[in-house]
Amino acid sequence: MHDSRPTRYRPALVALHWLTLLLLVGVYATMELRGLFPRGSDARAAMKTTHYFLGMSVFALTWGRLLLRLVSPAPPIRPQPPAWQRALAAAMSFALYGLLLAMPVLGYLLLNADGAAPSLPGWELPRLIAAQPGLVEPLESWHEGIALAGYWLVAIHALAALYHHYVVHDDTLVRMSLRA
Repeated sequence: MHDSRPTRYRPALVALHWLTLLLLVGVYATMELRGLFPRGSDARAAMKTTHYFLGMSVFALTWGRLLLRLVSPAPPIRPQPPAWQRALAAAMSFALYGLLLAMPVLGYLLLNADGAAPSLPGWELPRLIAAQPGLVEPLESWHEGIALAGYWLVAIHALAALYHHYVVHDDTLVRMSLRA
């Protein structure tokens, strides 16, 4: 009997996956590199604005990915991994999507608590909460802590894909590859 289920993710999901990675690199790079510029400088402000814009872009793309995943389930891995690996992969996917959604929300609320709203040239976004100085430190701590966890989640995700490709020799990585 021939299995007619797709063997690869839809091209739109593949594109959004890799675009999300590129945006995440930008999000992390802008925050890591901002320290190269003095406080109050235009260059540092540009880094922060870029960080906000990229973070909000990740948030929007993640919702798009989730909607596409609802209408286009993941193709099965061939050969099928053991149940414990499938459970671990589901947990990792949940953690990564949680990161991609929680980080922009926390960043947005952090700015609001500090009395500001994210803005792009010519466009200031609405405040979701009033300024609350007592929330700044806890929100910043959560934002930075989850960002640090993000390095680990992305690294483990990438290493797992490479392990499946080069050691297990299944089609885990091929399902999300850019080439046909």
